[in-house]
Amino acid sequence: MEAPGELALVQRFVNTADLDRGTDTLADAAGLAAFLAAEGLGNGVAGEAGRRRVVAVREALRALLLSHNGVPVDGGAVAILDGAASVRVAFGADGAARLEPAGEGVDAVIGRLLAIVAHAQAEGTWERLKACPADDCGWAFYDRSRNHSRTWCEMRVCGNRAKARSYRARQR
Repeated sequence: MEAPGELALVQRFVNTADLDRGTDTLADAAGLAAFLAAEGLGNGVAGEAGRRRVVAVREALRALLLSHNGVPVDGGAVAILDGAASVRVAFGADGAARLEPAGEGVDAVIGRLLAIVAHAQAEGTWERLKACPADDCGWAFYDRSRNHSRTWCEMRVCGNRAKARSYRARQR
């Protein structure tokens, strides 16, 4: 299920790596360029160092999304995001403050994504964006359940696998 508003961009970004299928849209510069262009995030020009930074931010965000599913917060992920933050406070004509990217290229892309995260935290929607805890999944999904209790990206796939493993373990 897709997250609301701009938070869906963060969800699509995290899901550029499909751990279950072993594919990664951002595996090379061409894939990164195609993703950035498709999402309207700039001209997509980034060197290998920039691509590695973007992938590190993606995986740090995935780690935080796992924490929304009960996994302890990964201090390393927090440090990566803290070091990658390139946002500034800007004011509109109406005097309303907002976060926006600072810098250009990869810095602007990362800044935009992290500004969306900060806005989602302020709105209260960030905690509903979760990552599937299955070791071979990690897919980002939006929890629309009333009590925020959804655990798996797909109950019929990852949830069913986990229940089957648990059942087999109890039978031994």
